[in-house]
Amino acid sequence: MTETVKPLTPDLWPAFEDLFGKQGACYGCWCTHFRLRPAVRRENDRQRNKDHIRARIEAGPPPGLLAFEDGKAVGWMQIGPRADVPEWNNAGRVSAPLKPDHGADGQVWAISCFFIRNAARGRGLSHRLVGAGVAFARESGARLLEACPIDQSKDSRSVGLFVGSTRVFEKAGFSRMAERKAGRPLMRLELGEGRPPGS
Repeated sequence: MTETVKPLTPDLWPAFEDLFGKQGACYGCWCTHFRLRPAVRRENDRQRNKDHIRARIEAGPPPGLLAFEDGKAVGWMQIGPRADVPEWNNAGRVSAPLKPDHGADGQVWAISCFFIRNAARGRGLSHRLVGAGVAFARESGARLLEACPIDQSKDSRSVGLFVGSTRVFEKAGFSRMAERKAGRPLMRLELGEGRPPGS
């Protein structure tokens, strides 16, 4: 089996669309949950959500990574500057930044969502996506990479796993920074001093 992980660029839209399917993953979310205000989310249907994420992908830079097996997209991880997922920064959320200015700091990045095909689960794909994400963030000039995953038992199939499992991030070297809700730590990996993208 040939495995690759690629940044989601406009030419990969057909693969992303195929992965998310007709329902748009997670009840038509199309990975817009942390991008849109609650009032907008309530008004939107899956087609408007799909149009929103497609426009975001077309605008660039890549808003996440796609994992492929034998040329077919099997997994997605949303990763980028915190500012790209504004709802992730709300003060009332467990994912809120530790410092208020981090929400607008282009060198403070977040891994906010995962979506993996049923047939591809249980094979370490989340670990590979996070590993690729760390490299992607570092290459893009990030100095901090954060996540707000969920603790789970080994036999759990929690619907909350769209945020990722704590174990995956611990294995990648992330540290727990805060826990505003039991089982939902804000975790961080320090990547270095950071630099302007492309430098």
